[in-house]
Amino acid sequence: MLRQRKVFVVVETILFAMVAVFLGLRLFAILGKRTGHEQTLGKPAEEPVSPSFPAPTSEPREAGRTSAPLGESFDVGAATGLRAISAADSRFHPVEFLEGAKAAYGMILDGFWKGDMAAVAPYVSADVHQSFTDAINARAEAGEVLDNRLVRIDRAIISSASLNGGVAQISVRFDADIAAVTRDTSGTVIAGSLTDAIETHDQWTFERDIRASDPNWILVDTDEAA
Repeated sequence: MLRQRKVFVVVETILFAMVAVFLGLRLFAILGKRTGHEQTLGKPAEEPVSPSFPAPTSEPREAGRTSAPLGESFDVGAATGLRAISAADSRFHPVEFLEGAKAAYGMILDGFWKGDMAAVAPYVSADVHQSFTDAINARAEAGEVLDNRLVRIDRAIISSASLNGGVAQISVRFDADIAAVTRDTSGTVIAGSLTDAIETHDQWTFERDIRASDPNWILVDTDEAA
């Protein structure tokens, strides 16, 4: 009887040991090894602010989310300038920049068409602001009101890029469809149609001092693309 009891105790001890080893292996599998890259408890690390454009909505854009392959986002001639900008500012990424440029294109055009330059003033240079304001005033004097709509951006591509003394400049060609209508002060259509979109080709140049804390790019020039 005593012998059987000793055998039972030994078997029980072995079973407990096996259970302990199994639980240890499970914890190891779940938690994994420390690699030296884990964050320790305490003050959370601050995330760097990526160069960006003013968002058209209050929804923040997720870093790293892109919608076009890198090779399709710029002309070959812009590669050298983009490499220089990327080397000087590790937060810069051409595709992320291009996504912001498209959002800015629609937002700034909408403000110009509506004659509301106050809404876009922080995002354009003084010269561009003055040029747009002069055009808005000329429309008002002529008794004309624009009722334009950006139907879609068919293509946006970085056509040139440069870095001079810490100031980065990037030009973007926009191929877009715009429904353009001009009305008089009573609302009567005097030109254009909302049902027939017009193909437009614009080249806008954005600028940013990469040494500044402000991450936003500013529109400094607009022109028709060839």
